[in-house]
Amino acid sequence: MGTKTVDETGADTGAEARNDDESVKGTDLTKGDAAKEDATTDATTDAAADAGDAAEADGSGDLGDSDEAEEFDEEFPPAAAKATPGVGQGAAGIVSVVLGLVSLTGGWVGTVASARAEITGQIEMQAATNATVATQLQAVYGDAWQANALWGGIFALVGLIVGVAVLVRPAFGDPDQVQTPWIKSVAWAGVSVGFIGLVLAALKYSDILLALPST
Repeated sequence: MGTKTVDETGADTGAEARNDDESVKGTDLTKGDAAKEDATTDATTDAAADAGDAAEADGSGDLGDSDEAEEFDEEFPPAAAKATPGVGQGAAGIVSVVLGLVSLTGGWVGTVASARAEITGQIEMQAATNATVATQLQAVYGDAWQANALWGGIFALVGLIVGVAVLVRPAFGDPDQVQTPWIKSVAWAGVSVGFIGLVLAALKYSDILLALPST
């Protein structure tokens, strides 16, 4: 009976010892895992802090990304930004100048009209029997001169209207859109040339400038 008690007591003591060892080992493993996790977290935090310090020292980071984005936008602008405003106004201003120059130098329309009026006058003089010299001059040369002046005045008037329309266009469009200086300069040139051509056409048509010789 005594031996059995000793054996049971020894078995219990051995079991408890094993349980204690296993608990100690489990505790040590848990502490080791926790230590590893803490070390990993500290390493990640230190790496992030070092990266932030390096970005601040180099002046990179978000600012660098912003600069790269701006450079990309400048090299490859959006489709809406590629459409340059005022292209039609600039073209109209150039047309205004060209029409004014045609009114001053004469175009093929005025030349044809002048030749037609001259031929018509000659036909009328051949049919007339008692036409005076003044009438003959007016029919052959005066009408042709006036036809040329009339068409020159028409070109000048159209050029003047187009130039004025270009200048007043911003008042009827987008208020935020500013008309570029070169468009204004070209439009003012068209208005000026058209006005001069219109005045000269009126003077020629009314026989004030280069009138027919008196008879």
